[in-house]
This record gives sequence, structure tokens and C-alpha cells, in this order.
Amino acid sequence: MLITTSGRTNEAMKEKAKNIAEQLGAEYIDRNKRSVKAIQQQVPEDCIVVGKERLELYQTGENQPFFFHPSSAMFRVKRLLKGESDPFLEAAGLKEGSSILDCTLGLASDSITASFAAGNKGKVTGLEGNKYLSFLIANGLRQWDSGLESMNQAMGRINVEATMALPYLKKLPSDSYDIVYFDPMFEEEIFESEGIKALRNFAVYEDLSEEVLFHAKRAARKRVVLKDHFRSSRFAQYGFKVIERKSSKFHFGIIEK
Repeated sequence: MLITTSGRTNEAMKEKAKNIAEQLGAEYIDRNKRSVKAIQQQVPEDCIVVGKERLELYQTGENQPFFFHPSSAMFRVKRLLKGESDPFLEAAGLKEGSSILDCTLGLASDSITASFAAGNKGKVTGLEGNKYLSFLIANGLRQWDSGLESMNQAMGRINVEATMALPYLKKLPSDSYDIVYFDPMFEEEIFESEGIKALRNFAVYEDLSEEVLFHAKRAARKRVVLKDHFRSSRFAQYGFKVIERKSSKFHFGIIEK
């Protein structure tokens, strides 16, 4: 992994980029007015660009970067503010003060929505196996300004851990979270936003397994929740009760404790 600054930079940004490189065990390279593509032609590695307002992650050979944005959480939170419901929150049984472990953080849309609903007394932890992606998401959650103070606070409350689900679950005491949640890569492709497509290039894939579910059920006080494609075989394979959503390409499955 390479770390550099945006085209228009200053000494403060250079120091910030050097500090990030040190944190991530990556190589810092001066931008020197070069394009990211030119840098990657000399050193063919993925590259994090440190800008004034955000971090961007460029995969080698790709022109479009990945960067954090709250994705669907923006309009979902606005709906909640209007008193409308959210299918994920209903499936999870999540309310004010709830705690949830999101084992497949992604762009953190579900975690943001959960954190908003759970409030100051709640607890939301999100897991991401790629340490660079985890760093970008955690940084984005702290820095993104949604224009809604309550949503900014919800993003800031989320704890991001750079780890795969299984080792994290195995270390947890029993009944650690009210809800343990999975949203794995779909068995059948669903065409998502450009942000999700970029995310797929970096996300570390970890499928469900009997061992993962065993520890998830042990760690959950109330229920384990799975979001997946409506044709997914995982619901039946692992004994989830399916909440069907006729107008959606994905359903929720729950296992009650």
C-alpha cells in the first residue's frame, strides 16, 4: 500500500499522510505534481490519497477511487426522523439502548442506521477484515458531515474493528451484544451503486459457516440476523426464520435466542 497526498497539498497534509503511512505500515510517497496513475506505474501498488476532506483508495489499474460516504443511511435516517419505519431495524428488533455487532460493515449503512436508532445509550461495533478499508471507513465516520447533527453523532459512536468476524466472535464472552448481524456478499449479483462496486474490490470475503454461526448465537443475547438475496440458500442451510419482503430483492432471516 502506498500513501500520498492530493494534488493541492501543504506541509500539514504531508505530515498527516506520513502519520497514516506509519500507522498502517505503508510506504509514503511525495506526490510531486504527479497523477496517482503515474505513481502506480512506477510502484504498482494500491494507493491511499490523503485529501483535505477525505481519504481515497485507488486500486492498481483503476481510475475511480473508493471513498467513504454514508450511502443509503442518509435517506434512511431522514425517514426515521419523519417517524417512518426501517425494515432492518424491525428485523433486528433494535431500539433505543440496543447493542449490535455488525460482522460485515461495508459502507456502514446499516451500522449508521442502527447507531441512530440505538442512541447514546446504545452500542454499535462494525467489523472489516481489510485493515486499509477499515481505516478509511473509521476515518470517514468521524469526518463526514451529513448536515444532520444527530446523524453525525450516530456515525461518531460506531466502533470499527479491523478483523474478520470469526476470530472476533470467538473472543467474545457469551451474551455480549443484543444482536449479531450479517450481510454477506450475495450469492446472486445485485447491481449496486458505484460505491458498493468499488467496495467489492477491497472487501475481504468471509462466508457464513457452522462455526461462525455457533459463536454468533453464543455472543447474541436476543437474536442473530441475516440479510441476503431472496433466493439465498443460507436461510434454510443455517435455520433462519425468513421475513419475506415481496417488493425487495433481499430478505431478512432471524434466529431467536
